[in-house]
Amino acid sequence: MADRQPPSKPKIAIFSGPTATIQNTEPLVTSNKAREKYGLPLRRNSDGSAMRFDALRLQRLAAPVTVYIEQFSAHPLERDAAELYAPPDGYLDSSGVFHKERQGPKDIPVYEVTLRPEDGLYPLPYMARQADGQPWETDGIKPSAPPELCRQPFFPNASRLLEEIDRLGIGDDGVPNLLSSKATFDFYRAAPSGGYRRGLPEAERTDVGEGDIPPETLGEDFFPYRPGHLRREPSMAILARLTNVVQRALVSGQYAGAIWLEGSPFVEETSYWLNLLIDTTLPIVGNASQRAHGALSNDGDRNIVDSVDYIISRIWADENGRDCIGAVVIQDEQIFTAREVQKGDARPGGYVATGGHGGIVGTMGQPGPPALTFKTVKRYTYTSAVNLSRLPQSVEGTRCDGARIMRVSVRIKDERGHLLPPAIPKVTIVKHARYLPEDGSGDPAAEVDILARIEKNLREAPLSGFVAEGSAPFGSMSNSVDAALKRATLSGIPIVRVGRGNAEGPMDPKRNPLSIAGSNLTATKARLLLMACLMKFGSLPAASDPKKPTPAELQAVESKLAEYQAVFDTH
Repeated sequence: MADRQPPSKPKIAIFSGPTATIQNTEPLVTSNKAREKYGLPLRRNSDGSAMRFDALRLQRLAAPVTVYIEQFSAHPLERDAAELYAPPDGYLDSSGVFHKERQGPKDIPVYEVTLRPEDGLYPLPYMARQADGQPWETDGIKPSAPPELCRQPFFPNASRLLEEIDRLGIGDDGVPNLLSSKATFDFYRAAPSGGYRRGLPEAERTDVGEGDIPPETLGEDFFPYRPGHLRREPSMAILARLTNVVQRALVSGQYAGAIWLEGSPFVEETSYWLNLLIDTTLPIVGNASQRAHGALSNDGDRNIVDSVDYIISRIWADENGRDCIGAVVIQDEQIFTAREVQKGDARPGGYVATGGHGGIVGTMGQPGPPALTFKTVKRYTYTSAVNLSRLPQSVEGTRCDGARIMRVSVRIKDERGHLLPPAIPKVTIVKHARYLPEDGSGDPAAEVDILARIEKNLREAPLSGFVAEGSAPFGSMSNSVDAALKRATLSGIPIVRVGRGNAEGPMDPKRNPLSIAGSNLTATKARLLLMACLMKFGSLPAASDPKKPTPAELQAVESKLAEYQAVFDTH
């Protein structure tokens, strides 16, 4: 009788996002082995003493090599149970020659093993030097070196990251392969942290894509934060690109779920955006790391393993097999909803749930299997009113033509249903503090920054808005800011009000007329939901004279704001 074939493993899509510490490594520093070999000054401790060890970096062997491993060297108490062990393969004498039998009392018992290139990565001394023969000390040839004289510490996609986790990560049972034993993976460079500045032939690609990768540009195609002087932030247009990449992958029918990798301060934002925009019944998990891959107590590797376990556990599935939780962020063995998660501190365990009404919906075990304890009542992914499938092909925006504010058509999606980069709305956050006004007159003319932004938006951004982060819990601003924001509303630009910081209660929609109550969302999350709403509903109807609206114009604005409010109440 033939052996039964094992069931096929689920496939998971992994998307690389910007400034992602979880895909970042510490600098590759030339080892003292290399420095000694090439006559370079040895690297020393800060007090001038000799370094005890070289850092070992995972690298590939070019040819097989036989090594001898000292018996009982894996743990200090192995020898204490020597009678439980099989004999060694042989012995090394005082001159280092291997013998099958012991030659003298000082011979060292050893295991003989051949390491081969096909075995995979091995921790080895880093032997590389700069082109002029000098040792590498940091990412560039010198501090603040230009891009062309710097190496990149970020992986271009997650394939190498998963290979290293599989190689060195050890599970509770003492066995590695914590990822490949459970699933297969496809890798997508949605908005990656590392890029191919020289391009890459198709034959060398390790991610999903067609054709060669042309030379890529820093700040346009990839977005690192190290070296620090080369930090680049993604533009608004990148949000459309990554949305389309994720949506196309998840409607392909190939995957059991998705993992999004991004920098630890911002994974909360993109995960919530995906929660709102992606039309999928599959689980989406955001991951980040507070420490670089390979660093002491790195948390990112475990977060990825936990995310794979979450996806294959199917604790997220309802009776029809659809995700019933929405996008989540898994950090430090906790499952956060994307809507509520926030980075509170730069340390493992530094993530918190905002809003005061939950947000941590489960744990990843330890002890026990993954488990859910709550379910959200908010709408998400395939139930979202603003997901990509429910967005219209075009909406009406506002644009200033001389002194007149006119309605213009704004295309949101192309014929294939892909989000268009110019459609991404411009939403600005305005923050209130006590003693901020220059005077108590309440004159909107004092708010030159808000008025300038209104003017610029009407000239260049037909879909735009403001988030007013005011007092908790009412979102109140100063009189002058309120007056300036009212002018924005009557110019077609919607305003969302939220409480300051991590507000722990919902807003009253009736308290601040001519604005949207932002529930218990943080300002950054309210901004993303307003951007999605602008692409769903378009801008507000503008008054002929924003300084003197008619009753009919005010009623038209309030009617349109009610559509926005319904989404903010349910998402």
